[in-house]
Amino acid sequence: MSVTAQTSPPSTATTTTTTTTPPTQIRILTLNCWGLKYISKLRHERLTEIGRRLAIASPPPEIVGLQECWTQADYESIREQTRHILPYGKFYFGGIWGAGLAILSRWPIEESSMVGYPLNGRPTAFFRGDWYVGKGVASARVRLGAGAHDVAEVFCTHLHAPYEREPNDSYICHRTAQAWEIAKLMRGAAERGHLVIGLGDFNMLPASFAHQLIQAHSPVRDAWQVIHPDSSVGAAIDPVEQRRGKPVPSAEFNLRVNGATCDGRFNTWRWSKEDQKRLLRRGKDIAVDGDAPCPRGKRLDYIFVGDGGYRAPHKWSVQSVQLSMTERHPTLRCSLSDHFAVEAVITRSLVEHVSKIETEGDHASTAAGAAGGDNENDDRATLAPNTALTPETYDKIIEMIHKYVRRERSQRRWRLAHFIASVFVSIGCMVGVWWTGDHLPYVAFILLFVSTLNFGAGILDGLIGGLFMSSELRALKEFEWEVRNARQIAEAAGGGGGQSKMVE
Repeated sequence: MSVTAQTSPPSTATTTTTTTTPPTQIRILTLNCWGLKYISKLRHERLTEIGRRLAIASPPPEIVGLQECWTQADYESIREQTRHILPYGKFYFGGIWGAGLAILSRWPIEESSMVGYPLNGRPTAFFRGDWYVGKGVASARVRLGAGAHDVAEVFCTHLHAPYEREPNDSYICHRTAQAWEIAKLMRGAAERGHLVIGLGDFNMLPASFAHQLIQAHSPVRDAWQVIHPDSSVGAAIDPVEQRRGKPVPSAEFNLRVNGATCDGRFNTWRWSKEDQKRLLRRGKDIAVDGDAPCPRGKRLDYIFVGDGGYRAPHKWSVQSVQLSMTERHPTLRCSLSDHFAVEAVITRSLVEHVSKIETEGDHASTAAGAAGGDNENDDRATLAPNTALTPETYDKIIEMIHKYVRRERSQRRWRLAHFIASVFVSIGCMVGVWWTGDHLPYVAFILLFVSTLNFGAGILDGLIGGLFMSSELRALKEFEWEVRNARQIAEAAGGGGGQSKMVE
């Protein structure tokens, strides 16, 4: 797979919905809408405006991925406003509260699926909600033209949120497993010779382990880093970015070069409570100095792009990237979301000697040379799966799994012990009620109340320890098997592979 930067200006996209000729360029957009029902402020007004901005964009986006679009009413509002440019769309269902994912397309969606992540938070962390929303990968197979390989497989996701900094993040194992899962799906699409588009709020920094894993375990590239290879790898206050020795970026620089989609000065939802009150309640617009330092702005939203390698007749390149949806609501004067959108334009070029490439698929290097590629730099030379990571990386993942398993097994024992203890405590309380019911009714009431609360908490811990944690541990066993199997394949192949190996 090869994704290279090009400098020619993008052309205006048309709105034709049926074609037998695949497009020469595609404009892609991803946005976390922050559309939690009852929680997100001014949700309806903001998402309505998001739909309007998409509808009047010039040039218009052609493939759009939305995250945190929780209510179907908000999705239908956006669909209705954008139907003239994005006539095809899918709202994805999953979890208890919904998946919050949607994909819109200029071209027909042939197939779609919602793949839930096996590891996805804990039901006890109800105040965080990751487990309840059923996070996963929304995928859509988009037909770009009449040819067998004129297909784009679009993957839209929202990974588990980090609540601590790596490597001490208690959910790093969850996010690593999720990154592995979506990388596996994207690699499969590339092996079918299709254009691969992965987009969403990945809740990770460019320097994170998950970011490295996705690009090493699947033949895709981070579109922003293709155009801005020296962009920040974290917020200026993060140690990983401070080690680069770069000056604290300005708010404007974070938007234009670093692609900071979150926590920047320009986003009003990241302002202090006092400034937000002045903006929303008093109607006073507050200007932002673009030259002011912006130490907290960071990039959490991504567009990953990969072509089908030597199996595909087309080679796709990243032409441009930018942040969009940065303007404020016209009347409320607040940002449209707590994230900015990422927009990328990719262009297609025909690979020469397609027939030779197809007939000599087993000789990928030769085929890449026949196509005019450089065997040293052309990632189309091979798409061999599970060979892009170093043995040390596999070992790091396995150790991460073992550490998390030890923690979960310990918690499961305590929860099951609490359940058993609650049974005996409740029995003791019932005996106490029997002895004191006639003479000390207030004591009987207290014992009955304690018994009810105790047994309810015990039942809850018993269900979590006996059902949820057992399921989670089995999912971890599956994940470990996949990693170990991938390591064996990598060792058998001599640790080689055409892709860049993951650097710790």
